[in-house]
Amino acid sequence: MNILNNHFIKQFHLHAKMLMRYSALILGFMMCSTIHANAQNAIESVTGSTQSGVEVIKIGFSQAISTLPTGFAIQSPARIVLDFPNVASGVTPSTISMSQGNTRSANVVQAGERTRVVLNLKQPVSFKTQIQDKSLLVLLEAPAISANSSPATAFAENLNREDTLSIKDVDFRRGADNAGRIVVDLANNQVGVDIKQQGQTLVVEFLKSTMPEGLRKRLDVTDYGTPVQFISTFQTGDRVRMVIEPKGNWEHSAYQANNQFVVEVRQQKVDPAKLTQGIGYTGEKLSLNFQNIEVRSLLQVIADFTNFNIITSDSVSGAVTLRLKDVPWDQALDIILQTKNLGMRKTGNVLRIAPKDELAAQEKQDFEAKAAIQNIEPLVTQSFQLNYTKAADIALQLQPSSNSTGNSSTGGTSRGLLSSRGSVIAEPRTNQLFVTDVPSKLAQVQEMITKLDIAVRQVLIEARIVEAADTFGKSLGVKWGGSDQTGQRGGVPGYQLTKGTNGGNRIAFAGSYDAVSATTGETTGSLNTQLINLAAAGLNGYSPAGIGISLFSSVAGRFLNLELSALESDGNGKVVASPRIVTADQVKALIEQGTEYPYQVASASGATSLAFRKANLKLEVTPQITPEGNIILDLDINKDSRGETTLQGIAINTKHIKTQVLVENGGTVVIGGIFLLEETLDETKVPVLGDVPLLGNLFKTKTRKSEKRELLVFITPKMISDRTSAR
Repeated sequence: MNILNNHFIKQFHLHAKMLMRYSALILGFMMCSTIHANAQNAIESVTGSTQSGVEVIKIGFSQAISTLPTGFAIQSPARIVLDFPNVASGVTPSTISMSQGNTRSANVVQAGERTRVVLNLKQPVSFKTQIQDKSLLVLLEAPAISANSSPATAFAENLNREDTLSIKDVDFRRGADNAGRIVVDLANNQVGVDIKQQGQTLVVEFLKSTMPEGLRKRLDVTDYGTPVQFISTFQTGDRVRMVIEPKGNWEHSAYQANNQFVVEVRQQKVDPAKLTQGIGYTGEKLSLNFQNIEVRSLLQVIADFTNFNIITSDSVSGAVTLRLKDVPWDQALDIILQTKNLGMRKTGNVLRIAPKDELAAQEKQDFEAKAAIQNIEPLVTQSFQLNYTKAADIALQLQPSSNSTGNSSTGGTSRGLLSSRGSVIAEPRTNQLFVTDVPSKLAQVQEMITKLDIAVRQVLIEARIVEAADTFGKSLGVKWGGSDQTGQRGGVPGYQLTKGTNGGNRIAFAGSYDAVSATTGETTGSLNTQLINLAAAGLNGYSPAGIGISLFSSVAGRFLNLELSALESDGNGKVVASPRIVTADQVKALIEQGTEYPYQVASASGATSLAFRKANLKLEVTPQITPEGNIILDLDINKDSRGETTLQGIAINTKHIKTQVLVENGGTVVIGGIFLLEETLDETKVPVLGDVPLLGNLFKTKTRKSEKRELLVFITPKMISDRTSAR
């Protein structure tokens, strides 16, 4: 019975393969018939080669093309996409494995009257296209080695462009299936664009671009009924940033056609007929329905579908029953391997499948063999010249480090990058490292130094401290006094004479009481009694102005003196301090200016000593440049000034701010402010008489003071490598 089943399965696979081949032939014949019937140009081949050290992808057509195709490059995953309008696909199968140079494979997909060619690369590179007879040549540049790789998708980026281009317009439309389409009109097709997903937002950056003020705004597009809710566009340095905020489960696609860049955000579709939505799997979808099929035969079916070379271990055996519908092939393979406890190792386009225990045992043997070879491998000494980093700092990271207990056992010592036989010497005079180790470790050291020995970006931090003061003061006062001249006329002082009026009554005006006395002829020995002294208070070190009136009665021989005094002051002041400093990324910097004031300090024995206290303007800052180009600042700012003088010494007026802020490159933020308003109204009066309406003002003095002080601190960080900040 088993023999019959095996024979039936083999016959089934044979017929299935023949059916697949005949289907492909029939499909190809139908496509060719359609192409010839419509007299439409078609892609016939995609091949790769190397010409004069340059990798060339040759796309062959049935007819010569007249114009270059539109295309773009993707950095992660590394791809080049070319679109050919009014061109059909005559390539079977649609996936072409190349594995040459920097090219992994090519996909040729036809959609309607347009065909797209996708070149899957190992590393992102720039490309050029040119027409040669009935072929299109895609010239790939050599991949550049970069320490930092960005997960963003780049469109039409031109790194050699030095000028900045202006974005013309930003529009939002509702597309098919309630998709939100953001259409950006660019100055030309050479504008570089980076697009990446950050959490639940989509960030699009237009490199070396500017935007008119009218387009820098936040759009509310919730009424369109698409996943997109808000679109914020603003200028940051030499680039324009657009933040798209969708809701729910969404997916996006982006493409550029000539001067238009389009981002389309649509709702994710969930097909209930699928066994799984295939999150994390990117293979082409297939359907499998087998009853009690051998695992080795099932793996061969997947190999035929994917054009991968599969090597199966002799210990792989058994049968499996499965039914998968519309599942990515890499997910289907993963399910099969998990079901039978198998493992997979991928090398290029070759998959090696064996039981997990067998793979683990073989890898263990390989690691032990490598370790044994490393212990007997001859040592090599290599020197490394460092440019930006101190050699001693790199040497500390390469050498082993012990824990606080000083234990040199396995749990107490952490080895560096070097092997157990490796050593490193740092030479500070020439800033070189001399490393002795096996060649494989030296290669790792070289890779580490390449990533660490780079120029650190620098930041210019400018602080502007504005302190404004507005003062106002007003004082009103009065003096009442009298004088008796009866004694000078022969009468009894303090009493009125009945005769000898000698001139009648007099009224004298002057600026003060002494001036009135000079006018009326009073002598030094005359009796002058001051009844009320409520004069105005002095302001800002000045005495108040006064005016006096004296009433004289020749009959009574007495004076009545009235002196009014008033003073008003108004002052405005502004102090602007602008410390600025340049420092490297994540390096603390300090700048200060001020005066040290002495004061005496008494000890317990009674002896005194002289000490000093600073009144400084100080800026202490530690910048951190974020991957998005913003700057995080740890700030500590002091603005001190001299205060009043006391018996113990000089007081110091202090203003202190310590905070952490996130600022965009070249932006300005107000990190703190103090507003002080002090109002004083003093009134001194004679009881009862000072409360009389109107006349009561002659028996009181009033002083009013108002003082306003305001302190604002502005911070502006700029990366000095940025061209806009260097101007």
